[in-house]
Amino acid sequence: MVELKTETSIEAMHAAGQVVGRALAAVRQAAEVGTSLLELDEVAREVLRGAGASSPFLGYRPSFAPTPFPAVICASVNDAIVHGIPTRYRLRDGDLLSVDCGAELDGWVGDSAVSFVVGRPRPADLRLIETAERALAAGIEAAVPGNRIGDISHAVGRVCRSAGYGVPAGFGGHGIGRRMHEDPDVPNEGRPGRGLPLRPGMVLAIEPMLVAGGGDGYHEAADGWTLKTSDGSRAAHAEHTVAITENGPRVLTAVRVPETHAG
Repeated sequence: MVELKTETSIEAMHAAGQVVGRALAAVRQAAEVGTSLLELDEVAREVLRGAGASSPFLGYRPSFAPTPFPAVICASVNDAIVHGIPTRYRLRDGDLLSVDCGAELDGWVGDSAVSFVVGRPRPADLRLIETAERALAAGIEAAVPGNRIGDISHAVGRVCRSAGYGVPAGFGGHGIGRRMHEDPDVPNEGRPGRGLPLRPGMVLAIEPMLVAGGGDGYHEAADGWTLKTSDGSRAAHAEHTVAITENGPRVLTAVRVPETHAG
């Protein structure tokens, strides 16, 4: 069942989303060559604690997982697509890092992800990340009343495929609200004009996942959580929590960076 959120609920989700955005910004700032993934997880924990928020990731255990998730961020490096567990691994020059984070505040959840390169980037990695961001923007643009879930899925998939990238089968976005995963599913590929109609009050996590090698395959790492590309190529992940309103899509996890002035 899809729960339509009130304006008050969407404002509460915006507050949770801002915590997520600040946590991701802090992690990105702290991610330098030599920094461990566990240290980045602690950076995010500090932001959540400071906001009085909790993590919907920590202790989460879906049916496929052998153990509860042990961290507040997913940290996926290079050929890891999603669900990477933070470890003592120290970032190396040129690593492509995807970070996914959630926050629960006053009973409402926000969820977002960002990909970036640590140190000196490869042009191919920058193109992959830029395409993930364009796919996310296209999906958000399609999240308007009168469209359908398939319109979001088609918009995301078209950007990914036209750039020559793979889209891991069976993974995509989801509804979100009082729980991290709610109805409906939001696939990263689909046919326009198909699926559930989009209505004001729906809140969705839209999250493209791209594989540089062009293939759609993946495998599960030994930790039972991390998904890796089957061809060993790099992957990128981008995500925002988006409310569908009468006035168009509202991104709840976007954080405005304060302007700086010289002088």
